[in-house]
Amino acid sequence: MKSGFFGAVGLIAMMVALAGCIDRANAPVLVPVASPVNPPDIAHGLCVSDANAMYDESNRQYDLRAQMTGHRDPAERESNASGAAHRQYVSCIASQGYRPLYAN
Repeated sequence: MKSGFFGAVGLIAMMVALAGCIDRANAPVLVPVASPVNPPDIAHGLCVSDANAMYDESNRQYDLRAQMTGHRDPAERESNASGAAHRQYVSCIASQGYRPLYAN
C-alpha cells in the first residue's frame, strides 16, 4: 500500500517538474475583444491546426505554380507559406473573439 502511494506521489512530482519544460515563449497572449466562443487554450489549438493546414496548402500551391513556370525559390516558398499561415491564424483567432499580442 505504501509503495503504491509513494509511487503515485513520485509520478505526480515528476509530472509537475516536466510541466515546467513546456516552451510557451513564442505563443501569443490572447486578449478577448468580444465575447469569446472558446477558452484561450482551445481557441489557440484550433487556430494553430487551421494555420498548419494553410501552411501545407500554400506550399502545395507554390509547387504547382513552380511546375508551370519553372521558377523555384525556397526562400520565397517559405515566406509565402508562413505569411499565409499567419494570416489564417489571425483571422481564425479573431473569429473566436480574441486578439493576439506577440512579445517581440
